[in-house]
Amino acid sequence: MATETQTRRKTEGLTASDWAAGAVGGFIGSILFGLIMQFVIPVPLLEMAIPAMYGVAGPALLAGWVFHLFHGVVLGLVYVALVQLKPLREPARHIGGAVGLGIGYGVLTTIVLSGFVMPIWLAAVGFPAAPPLPNFALPDTILTLVGHIIYAIPVALAYAAIARE
Repeated sequence: MATETQTRRKTEGLTASDWAAGAVGGFIGSILFGLIMQFVIPVPLLEMAIPAMYGVAGPALLAGWVFHLFHGVVLGLVYVALVQLKPLREPARHIGGAVGLGIGYGVLTTIVLSGFVMPIWLAAVGFPAAPPLPNFALPDTILTLVGHIIYAIPVALAYAAIARE
C-alpha cells in the first residue's frame, strides 16, 4: 500500500491535499506573523499599510487582518508550487529539509515582498507613509525577516507532513 501511494504520487504530481497543506500552513503562519506585526513591529502595518494597498483608508485593523490572512494563504500556495522545482522537491518532503526551506522562503519573501513589492504598491496607491525603495531599513527589516520566517516554517512543515504520506 505504501509503495502504491508513493508510486502514484510520483506520477500524478500535486494532490488536493498538497495544496490544502500550503493553504492551511499559510493561514496558520500568517496568524503568527500577524501577531508579530500587530504587537512587536512598531509601524502600524496591519491597520494602515496593508489596508491602504487595497484602497481602504485606515486605521482599519480588521481589513488589515483579512488581507494579511489572504496573503498568507496565497503565499502558502506559492510555496507548494516552488518546492516542485526538482532540487527542492525531495528536501521539502522531510522535516529537516522543510525547516531549511521555510527559513529560505522567509528570507525570500522578506527581500521580494517587503523590500520591493510593498514599497512599490504603497507608492502606486498614494500611501503617504510608503517606505523607500528598496525597503531594508533597520531594525524593521530584522523584525520583518523574523516574522516572515515564523510565517514560512508552518507552511513548509504542513506541506512536508502531507507530502511524506
